[in-house]
Amino acid sequence: MAVKARLILEDGTVFEGKSFGATGESFGEVVFNTGITGYQEVLSDPSYCGQIVTMTYPMIGNYGISRDDFESLRPFVHGFVVREHCEVPNNWRSEQTIDDLLKEYNIPGISEVDTRKLTRIIRQHGTLKGIITTSEEPVEAILAKMNQPLMEDQVARVSTKNMFPVPGRGPRIALVDFGAKYGILRELTNRGCDVIVVPYNVTADEIRRIRPDGILLSNGPGDPKSVPQAIEMIQNILGEYPLFGICLGHQLFALACGADTEKLKFGHRGGNHPVKELATGRTHITSQNHGYTVNIESVASTDLEISHVALNDGTVEGLSHKTHSAFSVQYHPEAAPGPYDSNYLFDRFLENVATFVKEDKKSCRA
Repeated sequence: MAVKARLILEDGTVFEGKSFGATGESFGEVVFNTGITGYQEVLSDPSYCGQIVTMTYPMIGNYGISRDDFESLRPFVHGFVVREHCEVPNNWRSEQTIDDLLKEYNIPGISEVDTRKLTRIIRQHGTLKGIITTSEEPVEAILAKMNQPLMEDQVARVSTKNMFPVPGRGPRIALVDFGAKYGILRELTNRGCDVIVVPYNVTADEIRRIRPDGILLSNGPGDPKSVPQAIEMIQNILGEYPLFGICLGHQLFALACGADTEKLKFGHRGGNHPVKELATGRTHITSQNHGYTVNIESVASTDLEISHVALNDGTVEGLSHKTHSAFSVQYHPEAAPGPYDSNYLFDRFLENVATFVKEDKKSCRA
């Protein structure tokens, strides 16, 4: 017999549906993702830590779960909302169902929700606090529980606790893990990089000790201003090594250079966001997952230049430093899920690394 579940929003809106995954109760920020496929990568993206994710595509779960499609060791979402939950996946790669995966990690899901209505509410009012529950408590009692603040320590929860190497024969890259997806590590190792993954709270001196050739600031969850130690580290290291920032790493790079960030009304989450590269005039279709953005007016007073803009709303999607070998993008060039239009940015970063290393060796000989 199906267990009933409810999604209750902080404005008092109640969605009733069927429970799948874990039973019980979970609190988080309710957001939506417009991806047609890639639900496993969404579930396992650490950037969703603390959030209840609504999938706008109507059927979710039809190709199951595969060990090869995870973007981290486990799911980090606080809840999963779908229109139709496919209980019997049909794909030769499938090894378990979404239901099994969510039960394994005690994450509640709710199906048979009008996800179009829910998405319209979020687009109109902005992201909202919400609770998925299988209890029969009165709505008023559930709403009282939402007086608590949203999580602010997501990066500390998802980042590695210790440095570890992913050996390669190429340039040594320090990957600062704010919640890094496997896709980023995969792109670096595919290019032969010798990667050292370091925690979010690594200091500039600790990075210097591992003698990297370049630094990559990863994606991650939450408000960039909640990670002040990372901003300080970037300020201390900027100019010493080529730097590339992705998503949260992009926002932290901007803050370190004197720009400001602000929360978007409902964020960008999906695999079909058009971004214009200003230098070439080309438009790239990008994978995105973020709730904060760099304030466009704040960039003018810094040594940064805007390199990419979102065509949907004009927000900042890329930055480059005027004097240092450093750039960043708000979107995900590693995709997973999404298009690979922007994969070339990893090559651009490594070209910067190669040039920097070459010039450094010249100065040493001189």
